[in-house]
Amino acid sequence: MNECRFHSPPLSDTLASDMTCPNFVSKLLSSTLCVSCLLAFSISGSAQKQKPAPATTPFGGVPQKSQAQQENFPAELLEQLSVIKAAALSDDYAYHEVAHLTENIGPRPSGSLQAAAAVEYVAAELRQLGLDVHLEEVKVPHWVRGEETAELVEYAGQAAGTSQKIVLTALGGSAATPAEGTTADVVVVNNFDELNALGRDKVAGKIVFFNEVFDKQKAAAGLAFVSYGEAVRYRAAGPKAAADMGAVAALVRSVGSADFRLPHTGFAIPAGIPAGAVTSEDADLIAHLSTQGKVRMHLTLTPQKLPDATSYNVIADLKGSEHPEQLVVVSGHLDSWDLGTGAIDDGAGVVVAMEAAEILQKLHLRPRRTLRVIAWMDEENGGSGSQAYTKDYSGEFIHTVAAIESDSGAAHPLGFDVKMNPHAVELLRPAMEILQSFGATAVQPSSYPPGADISAMSEAGVPALGILQDGRTYFNYHHTAADTLDKIVPSELRENAAVMAVMGYALASMKDPLPR
Repeated sequence: MNECRFHSPPLSDTLASDMTCPNFVSKLLSSTLCVSCLLAFSISGSAQKQKPAPATTPFGGVPQKSQAQQENFPAELLEQLSVIKAAALSDDYAYHEVAHLTENIGPRPSGSLQAAAAVEYVAAELRQLGLDVHLEEVKVPHWVRGEETAELVEYAGQAAGTSQKIVLTALGGSAATPAEGTTADVVVVNNFDELNALGRDKVAGKIVFFNEVFDKQKAAAGLAFVSYGEAVRYRAAGPKAAADMGAVAALVRSVGSADFRLPHTGFAIPAGIPAGAVTSEDADLIAHLSTQGKVRMHLTLTPQKLPDATSYNVIADLKGSEHPEQLVVVSGHLDSWDLGTGAIDDGAGVVVAMEAAEILQKLHLRPRRTLRVIAWMDEENGGSGSQAYTKDYSGEFIHTVAAIESDSGAAHPLGFDVKMNPHAVELLRPAMEILQSFGATAVQPSSYPPGADISAMSEAGVPALGILQDGRTYFNYHHTAADTLDKIVPSELRENAAVMAVMGYALASMKDPLPR
């Protein structure tokens, strides 16, 4: 673990089956969204990773469609895309579906009864739309939360006979303390270098607390996913790093932008020691007291790792009229964490993918290629759903024209993060212009796959898109008890559905597959 170096902000909550640190980091990096400044133009390059593409028209000029754009997006197809957009902006199908997933079914951690119910519900709804539905079997981890308490029992200036409560939650994959809890000194570090500098002698037998502060200024400026990437590495890899140096437990400052004494859970590499996230307020308390002298904590976390369970990816095809063997994937992940009800992460992503098919069926539009709706299982706790799909369907990747995933919330869409050939980006400009009426025209190229579940397809050369949303408040609620239905604005969800449906149909109906 000491050999790990994090060169870029990893964002994915998934983990490869190989738990070694280098492979884990590689997986995280492959799923990074790398959100940087949104440019005012509809097509932009990534400021950090690649040079901007040359402008196709002079500043202020009227864009001229190339011959390839005209051939791929004739007037009839553009009219159909406009009709799809209008229909989606007046359709509440997605909202009704996410309301059922979050309020009637509830939180959907992998292996849970709620996850199983959600699979059956989504499959039934897609069958009702007339799609060809298949349940792909997936073995998923089944980790359940237990008692979660902590208190500071020794610190400078302590009033006799008192202690201070610490609000925290266990991280996914955490081991358990003894039932009666464990008491140990707390060592505060701000980064991996500080941990390594302490050495094993000063870490062994102690609770390591990683106090990496989420950059709220970046988030407020529209770079929330950059802030997340800078902080989430400590949640993901911190417990393992602490365990390797003999720590009895590891805690991290919650990775989120809201200070409402609300802990944020998430996946951590299984480290064989208890691991949790404390609220920002309690993180400050621990850090401040540690500068005054020794701090001791009594910690009780009693999660259980149950045997792996059988679950499913829901795969539903709207068969293409001319090239049914060619696929366009629209997707979101069906599982969620257990603290909230998984509304913005990622019930919203699933239902906008479902609505893409619902809109086409309602309008009696049949794409040339097959539109494949996928509700992924286990994005949050290991990525076994996407791994199973890769194993079972990698032979179809050569025929997969594009893959879209929505897994960044339900706020106003700005456009797409993309990993594809620059010529493919330019070819899609007529489709992006259909979304101009509500501003979803930004195209942000990335060196990394723009979605965890579609990362294998992306790495195999499949053009990949992730819906790019206004993320300024996303990490207020992400992985917390506050990820609930009320955080979804119905009008913004309709915009997301329009973006997914328009781009899904455009990719499935344009004359030629995108160049790779």
